[in-house]
Parts: sequence; structure tokens; C-alpha cells
Amino acid sequence: MERIFGRPIITQDEMQKRVRELGNQITVDYADKNLLMVGVLKGAFAFYADLVRAIRLLLRVDFIVVTTRATQKRSVAGKIKILSDMAEDVTGQDVLLVEDIVDSGMTVSFLKKKLLARKPKSLKVCTLLDKPERRKVRVSIDYVGFTLPNKYVVGYGLDYQNRYRNLPYIAVMDKVSEAEELFYWQE
Repeated sequence: MERIFGRPIITQDEMQKRVRELGNQITVDYADKNLLMVGVLKGAFAFYADLVRAIRLLLRVDFIVVTTRATQKRSVAGKIKILSDMAEDVTGQDVLLVEDIVDSGMTVSFLKKKLLARKPKSLKVCTLLDKPERRKVRVSIDYVGFTLPNKYVVGYGLDYQNRYRNLPYIAVMDKVSEAEELFYWQE
């Protein structure tokens, strides 16, 4: 028996299968392009690494670290700030921005504006998880792993207070305030 945190909503096998599918599609779509993949840290690190390995092209990698400061308790709205910028120049490049989750759309919207100002040849967005119910700003997402209902999820890079990122699946946290009590056993 394995100790599991939260209630799995997407298993490790489902995740691996979908990442391979996304990798195949991106391989086709970028076959004649000079692909630069930009991972949004910290949350996208696991998905990003697996996705990079699933793409069968020569490509370059870079990262950007952002933070969102909530303006109200438990609000996703707030000030978005770049903590660590990319090293690569995106001018004239085919850029694929890789996110862990798009819910309000505010972070993706912010990053797209910042990157487009740097004049890439193209800019597309890939996200592991999409929560359209939570959208506060309209954003275009080109590649979506899974669409989820409005539930708080952790695992596969997503966290609760910078914990649970190492879970190999996506789990629903029913009660965020009681996170430490959400363990159960799965055979």
C-alpha cells in the first residue's frame, strides 16, 4: 500500500500519456522552426522537463520566475512580478511559454505582453492544466494538457505552501486549511 496525499484527479500514467501526446503535436507544429521553450518556475518544472524530453526536435530551453502578490486574502488577483528573467534573447525566435496551470489568466496575460514586447517571431502557450471557470482575463492557450474544474490541486510541480510539488500525479485538496490531515492509503 502506498501513502497518497490528497485525492488523485489525474494519475501518473494519464499524465505521462498526455505529455507524450503534447510532445508529438509540438514536434509536428515546430518541425521547421527554431524552438525556444520558456518554462515558468517554480510550478512548471516537472511538466516542463517531461515535455522537453517528449519533443523530438533540436530546441533551446530557458526559464522565467514570476510571483503574484495577492491583493486580497485567497485572491489570485494581484501584482505580478518577474523575480528572475530569461537569459535568452527572444527577438525573432519561435517561443513556447510553458505553464503549470492557467486559472485567472493574469500571469499568462502578463507574460505574453512582456514577451511580445521583445519581438519574438511567434509566441504560443502550453499549459498542463487549464481552469477556464476561474478566468478573469481572456487568454489564448495553444496546447492544453487537461481541463479541470475549480478545485485546488497539488502535485507534479504544483504546490501548497511550497510543498507536495514532488507528487507524481495531480491531487485535489478538498480542504486547504486542513492540508496536513488529507492523507489516505491507496492500494
